[in-house]
Amino acid sequence: MAFDLDMIKKVYDRYSTRVAAARKATGKHLTLTEKILYAHLSEGDAHTAFGRGVDYVDFAPDRVAMQDATAQMALLQFMQAGRPQVAVPSTVHCDHLIQAKIGATEDLSTAKDVNKEVYDFLASVSDKYGLGFWKPGAGIIHQVVLENYAFPGGMMIGTDSHTPNAGGLGMIAIGVGGADACDVMAGLPWELKFPKLIGVKLTGKLSGWTSAKDVILKVAGILTVKGGTGAIVEYFGEGARSLSATGKGTICNMGAEIGATTSIFGYDEKIADYLKGTTRADIATLADAVAEHLTGDPEVYANPEQYFDQVIEINLTELEPHVNGPFTPDLAWPISKFATAVRENHWPFQLDVGLIGSCTNSSYEDITRSASIAKQATDKHLKTKSEFTITPGSELVRYTVERDGYLATFESMGGVVLANACGPCIGQWARHTDDPTRKNSIITSFNRNFAKRNDGNPNTHAFVASPEIVTAFAIAGDLTFNPLVDTLTNELGEQVKLDEPLGIEMPIKGYAVEDAGFQAPAEDGSHVEVKVDPKSSRLQLLDPFTAWEGTDITGLRLLIKAKGKCTTDHISMAGPWLKFRGHLDNISNNMLIGAINYFNNTADSVKNELTGEYGPVPATQRDYKAHGIGTIVVGDENYGEGSSREHAAMEPRHLGVRAILVKSFARIHETNLKKQGMLGITFADSNDYDKIQEDDVIDITGLTTFAPGKQLGVVLRHKDGSVDSFAVNHTYNAQQIEWFKAGGALNIIRKQMAS
Repeated sequence: MAFDLDMIKKVYDRYSTRVAAARKATGKHLTLTEKILYAHLSEGDAHTAFGRGVDYVDFAPDRVAMQDATAQMALLQFMQAGRPQVAVPSTVHCDHLIQAKIGATEDLSTAKDVNKEVYDFLASVSDKYGLGFWKPGAGIIHQVVLENYAFPGGMMIGTDSHTPNAGGLGMIAIGVGGADACDVMAGLPWELKFPKLIGVKLTGKLSGWTSAKDVILKVAGILTVKGGTGAIVEYFGEGARSLSATGKGTICNMGAEIGATTSIFGYDEKIADYLKGTTRADIATLADAVAEHLTGDPEVYANPEQYFDQVIEINLTELEPHVNGPFTPDLAWPISKFATAVRENHWPFQLDVGLIGSCTNSSYEDITRSASIAKQATDKHLKTKSEFTITPGSELVRYTVERDGYLATFESMGGVVLANACGPCIGQWARHTDDPTRKNSIITSFNRNFAKRNDGNPNTHAFVASPEIVTAFAIAGDLTFNPLVDTLTNELGEQVKLDEPLGIEMPIKGYAVEDAGFQAPAEDGSHVEVKVDPKSSRLQLLDPFTAWEGTDITGLRLLIKAKGKCTTDHISMAGPWLKFRGHLDNISNNMLIGAINYFNNTADSVKNELTGEYGPVPATQRDYKAHGIGTIVVGDENYGEGSSREHAAMEPRHLGVRAILVKSFARIHETNLKKQGMLGITFADSNDYDKIQEDDVIDITGLTTFAPGKQLGVVLRHKDGSVDSFAVNHTYNAQQIEWFKAGGALNIIRKQMAS
């Protein structure tokens, strides 16, 4: 559980030489992002990657963190690598498999029983290979990392798209797939396309109802869900320094919703205070000694347009609280305009449920600000109109806020405290609803609100706001209510107005916990046996994917032409499917069942060219595979946005899909496809998407001379005998092409370890 001071010292020792070398090579001042990236270049790239004209670069991260749903597949892959222990400090966090149904105690007990096989596997494999194991109930991965492992100037990768949460402590933290984590745990360099830089200058200071959450809700509205793709967002300015460390974490966490590689704040007094408050004063002392390297150069922030590819400026003093949604996290509404939007768009104004917490907003500060609103429901004789749930982010926070009386405050207004887990945020919610076909509204302090994300119901209109705004809406039960200006009628018939929220950044009596939920690995794991029952429906040892046959890929049938937004939730749903995250064949039965078929505007219904009949996507693909027929999936813009789940790449690979052809990819998903030896290509002309017909026979040409920067070709043989052909692009570099040829990156790792 303890942080590794020696490791952090070594990281900081690299800064002086690497930053100096970078300044000399580039002849310019450096952003914080550049300093951290340059300090973490692997030795092979240490002298070639300075500057921004490079493409893919190898890095050496300091840590790996994995949540239980993705850790299963990542560790199943690592077991094939042939290494006795992980090469860098790594942890597993059991937070995704706990379903919210009744309340914290009952739900946690049920999860431990239902998921015992998976938890035992993760605990034993962690024990054997030297990983720290955080037991179910310990908390959500990102909050636990922020409290224990994140440090200014470090670099971490995590198998969850909201890994950037650690940017709140000045760490470059990037969400990846399990294959990337496997590489780093095996001691290999980690590859990343050198990012663009977006600078966000924050001026002024937050006050009243406005919170750190509103900063990222505003940014999401500016940049949209793909505006940050391929970029790291760096926040700076007096406004940035005024935000609490956990508030910074909230902003970085939800940076995943704009497609950003990660987001980051520079080291300052607020971060130092948080380190000290979470028993890491030694790290603060080390950071103080190299503080100049843990923030951007003053010249950069004085003239940001000269150093960033894009600059956004937000005045926190003028910033309004925001509500984003429904169905997408970038549809941003200032609170003053939200009621009008609800009415004009005919969204259900009656609020069914308000939910606060999650990895995005479950800090001590978040809880205290929300509790100050909740207390008014009792004090002002207001009856809470909506259901209301609270999800603490960690046992440390939960225990502390219970000690300080805040959980009792929520319970007095009718709130239900859920387990320290992801729960409703990722669809692990057994929601109580009177009619699932009824259009309804919920509002959360979570990060993501895609259709069906929280409860599996396409009729649920999900909105995202700060915890205090969510709490106010839950009391009112009405989305046309504006807590800044409107009044409510209490049980005495009086008109009362909610006061502004009041919060405390850090507990006055300090944090406290009886059992944080950590299990250290065995000192010698060589004798630990990891058992996987061959008959298990939840765990399955992996077989290597087959290598490329050395020819062009011909005779493909179209599995599906996906229409519109196709996130990783559409490709590999969460919710009840989470129980199969360690069993590739079983979870493949959810492959693309949420994607909308272009030809019939229906989900999970595609034409089987062998029978001429329409049926479920997975069953149709299994029929093609049984007959030795390869297929192709066609998609729209930003294909694969959302969660980092590599199952969305592994399932098509496992079932025999040969290529994914789309207008554009989300970053993590494109990398996941490459790691699994899948061919991910994009239309050179997006209008060619329209040429693809349901009954086409499709060839992919140019693979025998597959090379970086060289286009491939697609030939469409239509049912009427006509032919269309066009060029397609790819972003594979030389190493990634070798992954494709070998049948996946893991096949290469295995050979390297064997030799």
